[in-house]
Amino acid sequence: MPNGSINSPFRYAGGKFYARKLILSHIHPHSCYIEPFAGGGSIFFAKKKAPENILNDLDEELMNVYRVIRDEPEELIKFLEGKPAKKELHNYYKNEFKPSNYLERAGRWYFLNRISFSGIMNMQNCYWGYGDKFSMRPENWPNNVLRASKKLQGVNLSCDDFEKIIDNAPDGAFLFVDPPYFNADQDKFYSCIFTKEDHYRLNDTLYRNKERLIFLLTYDNIKELIDIYHWVTEIHEKEWNYCINRTDDQKNGLKRKGERYKGRELFILNYRSNNLQKRLI
Repeated sequence: MPNGSINSPFRYAGGKFYARKLILSHIHPHSCYIEPFAGGGSIFFAKKKAPENILNDLDEELMNVYRVIRDEPEELIKFLEGKPAKKELHNYYKNEFKPSNYLERAGRWYFLNRISFSGIMNMQNCYWGYGDKFSMRPENWPNNVLRASKKLQGVNLSCDDFEKIIDNAPDGAFLFVDPPYFNADQDKFYSCIFTKEDHYRLNDTLYRNKERLIFLLTYDNIKELIDIYHWVTEIHEKEWNYCINRTDDQKNGLKRKGERYKGRELFILNYRSNNLQKRLI
């Protein structure tokens, strides 16, 4: 169903796939839903659609793929048709292929994202990382694209600075805010750099909008952030289990399979969460 729960069409470093249930249980009722840092959009795709939805990210290549999936899914499927998940093709599309238009840019991005280690799309760290047992197979990509396209119908897609998105959000909107980690070595993962100044600017932006917007902010669990966001209503320390199944790590030559980890983050809210209904909003 186009409004139901599906998986993100992407692999995305730092995505919230494994924390979806925890996050959904904290979401405030809303009629307008906004993600200033959409990334892979795991929460948007997992929840029911609101009457109004805005997905924003500063990564132009990522948002180009979102637009093509929403508006021209059959063209993306046509580009991907017959392309096996092979290491040689990964090398070709990463290093040799030169897209001539926005459709080819989207096709290249999607193809590399599905077969790269952890979905990392910063080209200097975009390594081959596909395995039939642990990755979505190419024959399943068309349905993945079509499901995502149905969910994205009517969604406003933008590529702006987060401050503009938050300041222009309609009164009463709910924001799921998932910026890059405060202490992350993000140069390895993302094409758009988020500086320490940007982190403090995010705090300032949310603070000046705190009376008219509702937000859930997720961050790495460090004391500095607890101090910075001393003014919010609630801060929760959350953790969840996740399992990494990877065929290989091209850079380090390691084989890893089924390793279990714990995700640990802060959930920062400007509303009371104890009375929320524990259901998908």
